[in-house]
Order: sequence, then C-alpha cells, then structure tokens
Amino acid sequence: MTMQINSREKTNVGKRYRSLSAERYARVLYELQIPKEAVQESETIFSENPVLCQVFDSPVVSREKKFRLIDRIFPPEIRNFLKTACRHQRLDIAGEIFEAYEAYCREQAHVVTAVLSCVEPPSREQLQKMETFLCGRYGAEKAEIQVCRNESLMGGFILRAGNDEYDWSIKGRLDRLKQKLTWR
Repeated sequence: MTMQINSREKTNVGKRYRSLSAERYARVLYELQIPKEAVQESETIFSENPVLCQVFDSPVVSREKKFRLIDRIFPPEIRNFLKTACRHQRLDIAGEIFEAYEAYCREQAHVVTAVLSCVEPPSREQLQKMETFLCGRYGAEKAEIQVCRNESLMGGFILRAGNDEYDWSIKGRLDRLKQKLTWR
C-alpha cells in the first residue's frame, strides 16, 4: 500500500494518454529485461537534460554523433535500445516511453494505481479497505493509492482508478441532487 499526500487535485495516475509508439517501445524495453536501475537512470538523465530530446530529434546532428553521445552518458545495458529508438527517430518521446514502461511494469506485477481525493487523509483501516476493494475489482495483487487533499469536496472522497471514478464526496452528491432536481 502506498500513501502519498499531495495538495494538487488533478494527478495523472493510471491510464493517461500515451502514443501507441511509446506503448510499443515500453513493452520492448520490458521484454528486453534491462535492469530497472538502468532504465531509471536513463529516465533521470532525460528528465534532467530536456535538451537531449531536441538533440536526438535534430536532423542537423549526425546519427554517429548521437550514438557516441548515447555511449558516453547512458548505462551500457540500455544503449542498444536507445540507439534503435534513435535510428527510428523516436527519442523525442523518451519521457512517454519511460512513463509507459513504468505503467507496463505495474500491470505485469498486477498492481493497480489509484488517486484518492479527500478533505482529510483516511485512516490506515480505511486505506486498507480501499486497497482490498481495488484489488478485488481489478484482479490485482497490490494497490498503490496516492492521496491528494482537496478542500473543495467538503467531505467524503473521490477514488479514481483506471477509467473508473467512485465519487462519495459531499460536493459530488450535491451536484447529482442538483442535476436530478433540474431535470424535472
């Protein structure tokens, strides 16, 4: 069970739009069984140096220079993968690939991710019940729940997992009641 408290209401966890190419490269990256540490180190290098994507995407920089750059700064285990992605001009979506890789790893490990928006953080027992619910609902072995504070809910909570949303907030209930009354 993972519990992180965050003040932002909108968080992209679970199913977020990623290109089909990123999804495919992520699966290949997973199937190559490259050590997770090498993948995470590469992701960190890309995130700390956003200009790298521009360099790898640039037609002005020769392929040989791009390959030498990969050999100099990335872990040896992932270099061939990055060179292949570079050869096919797909390193411009490196961030998406790494994001899709993490999601695919969780999926293969039967882990469901969810975001819990609430006014007050839940108790350990409540979090345990939500984890049990999510595991049963999605056939997962483990649930990772990110807790986000949202004062506008007035009470209760909203649990988002995959494409599903379970709204038990006071604000949600009032909105549904208002909608019913205006439809009459």
